[in-house]
Amino acid sequence: MRIEGQRADQPVPLMLGEEEEAFRARWATIQADFVDEPRRAVKEADALVAETMNRLSEMFTSERGKLEGQWSRQEEVSTENLRLVLQRYRSFFDRLLGMTAKREPDA
Repeated sequence: MRIEGQRADQPVPLMLGEEEEAFRARWATIQADFVDEPRRAVKEADALVAETMNRLSEMFTSERGKLEGQWSRQEEVSTENLRLVLQRYRSFFDRLLGMTAKREPDA
């Protein structure tokens, strides 16, 4: 799912803009609340991360189900559609690995 005008080396969006913005707004609120209620903020952050991961999992499961449905009905899936799906997987995979990439030791 490439956005018009997006460079090929930019990450592919993993969810719709409105949904992503809602998650980001909730995250901003959690961060702002940390000063007054750090324990609650951490609990809410944990819940938000879990919800976000569940949503991403649902999206990938749905996408895989659509492809498997087409294949089981002997329908041809276009190479272009498969390329777009693979781009999303690659983008997600690269982001996951990027989180564990070589990090500078804490000083």
